[in-house]
Amino acid sequence: MKQTRQFMKRSAALLLALALCLSLSVSALAAEQQEEKSLEETAREAAAAAMTYGEAASISWAVWNGKIVEQGALAANGGAAATDGVYCIGSVSKMYTTAAVMRLAQDGKLDLDKPVTTYLPDFKMADGRYKDITVRMLLNHSSGLMGSSMGSGLLFDDSSTQATDQLLERLSRQRLKADPGAYSVYCNDGFTLAELVAEAVSGQELMDYVRTTFLNPAGLTHTYAPGDEFGGQAPIYHAGDDRPLPMDCLGVVGTGGIYATAEDLAVFGGWLAGPGELNEASLEAMAQPEYQKGLWPDEDAPDALAFGLGWDSVEWFPFHQNGITALVKGGDTQYYHAALVVLPEHNMTAAVLSSGGVSTYNEMAASQMLIAALREKGVTVDETAPALPEAKPAAMPEELLENAGYYGSLLPYKVDLTKDGTLTMGYLGMEVPPQTFTYHDDGTFRDQTGTALLKFVKESNGQTYLYQRAFSQLPGLGGLGTSNYAAVKLPENPVSPELQAQWDAFVNHTSLLPMNERYSSQVYLAISGAPATETVTETAPGYEGALKIAGENRLEYVVQIPGNVGRDGSDTELRRDEKGVLWTYSSNGTVCMEESAVPDLSTGKDNRARCTIQPDGYARWYGVGDNAAGKTMTVQLPENAGFWVYDGDMKLTASSVLWGDRSAELPEDGLLVFAGDPGAVFQLTFQ
Repeated sequence: MKQTRQFMKRSAALLLALALCLSLSVSALAAEQQEEKSLEETAREAAAAAMTYGEAASISWAVWNGKIVEQGALAANGGAAATDGVYCIGSVSKMYTTAAVMRLAQDGKLDLDKPVTTYLPDFKMADGRYKDITVRMLLNHSSGLMGSSMGSGLLFDDSSTQATDQLLERLSRQRLKADPGAYSVYCNDGFTLAELVAEAVSGQELMDYVRTTFLNPAGLTHTYAPGDEFGGQAPIYHAGDDRPLPMDCLGVVGTGGIYATAEDLAVFGGWLAGPGELNEASLEAMAQPEYQKGLWPDEDAPDALAFGLGWDSVEWFPFHQNGITALVKGGDTQYYHAALVVLPEHNMTAAVLSSGGVSTYNEMAASQMLIAALREKGVTVDETAPALPEAKPAAMPEELLENAGYYGSLLPYKVDLTKDGTLTMGYLGMEVPPQTFTYHDDGTFRDQTGTALLKFVKESNGQTYLYQRAFSQLPGLGGLGTSNYAAVKLPENPVSPELQAQWDAFVNHTSLLPMNERYSSQVYLAISGAPATETVTETAPGYEGALKIAGENRLEYVVQIPGNVGRDGSDTELRRDEKGVLWTYSSNGTVCMEESAVPDLSTGKDNRARCTIQPDGYARWYGVGDNAAGKTMTVQLPENAGFWVYDGDMKLTASSVLWGDRSAELPEDGLLVFAGDPGAVFQLTFQ
């Protein structure tokens, strides 16, 4: 779910940039009876629906059944789009990493169930349990790693692999959030580690190995890494701005950085549909329900996630309910969104790629295309929405009242219960009306429409989870099930009123600025327009957001939830330097400084000044004081460097990275930042 409260103000943009896999909850709509249409008609209408719901700028698709049998492209407002447009496929890149690891295992060069340290002896963590992490756990998301240590990993027109190169160093300072193998929860770092394993074992860079092993034999010449020379990229845009942005580059290639056309991706999916470079045993292993090995709801209902090896789901609706294996992988960067759906038993695949949009809509569109393709071969897929089990309102057992309290996931919840069986659930710190559910005789709480339910589950780990089940339908895209743990009850964490007030004041009133992001980082655009302050009316006692207060200077991530909402955790420490300036250090490697410590920009005695990036490589932030406001700054830009200028509302007004600016009018009460390699010198003149 993308509706997230910015926990640490502007620094929350650093977390937004990590969302390479997106789960989606859509409103339930009435299903429409669809007349049978051709594959071509269905593909176009489904793609148009995905583009409309996701507000995409363009979309491209391809369906493969031994060969490409359908492809097309659309642009917003009826404009033309190229069918051979190249898109970043985001986390669908993980399937190339998975294929590489599986082929190396198939060749006897690695063992999925041996520790990662067998192949990466330099892999160490500040938590002895890391030695128990196996290669398989990287591929099924059960490693216990915090999630995403990807600072300087999402870039504009910059193929730097700094985020990958620094991963082992960042992990060396982290603890695990769960025992290895305890449960599967989406984890980007696991696949960057898998990329490093594949490179160490093969002796080649990942993309070189993938090309040699998979792409070249299949004749796929339109699949790329960001550092390759290629053209034809589908343009990307920032919300509310019609100027195309520079190329979207991810420095974690095996996790989310590969580019491809829809045709190339669909054909690659064909390599995962039947034996070829990967044998039947490897493909079957990838399609096993790996999620079942750990903590997971014991429910027979469709959900968007059911992890295999690499795959987001090996039980995708509606195919699974019709006895058809469907393997699904989605991917989301900040600007591109991708879907790959594979039907191994029918030797079919569909790929849907978009600029803007949402991967889940693309997955649903791809499913509609495959349903139409099957129909043309005489195979009918029943898309009937699964109904909730029958139940009637009933008196609630009084012992359920103990489940009231605070719950954590991406956001904290407050759950209230009354003796008459009414459950009220609301997000803390968000202006969203609370939802009300009523107790029924099967132990569930149901909403007024009777289409969604909640229930409390005491799991084997001793924790209480809030399970949710619903089914949503979107005209033109079909249905999407939800059956997962939405949140876990937060353990009581008593702290003194003074300590709680201290942390509340910090979270509500301290604006933070990113200090160790690369000059080309998308974070500098993501923080544009972010509010400087935010009022939180209520928080869980002893917590800030879903982070536990662990002292005057430390917050700890404690949420343990399988699936997607328990992803991307991080501990945070506060430190003051010798000047008394407050800094935050997150265990994922993010470093921020309080905005109030930013000095005003000096224009020099003769309207000339210089800014030098220090040996620590941190960005240099400045405020636009009275002396500089209204002046035009001209910048002599060094190599591997850039600058960004914001107005008093933190809206971006100039950028050398985005728009090639070399000068900028300095807005009153604005901010600007210079970033680059250590030693980079910016020569500034003012008029």
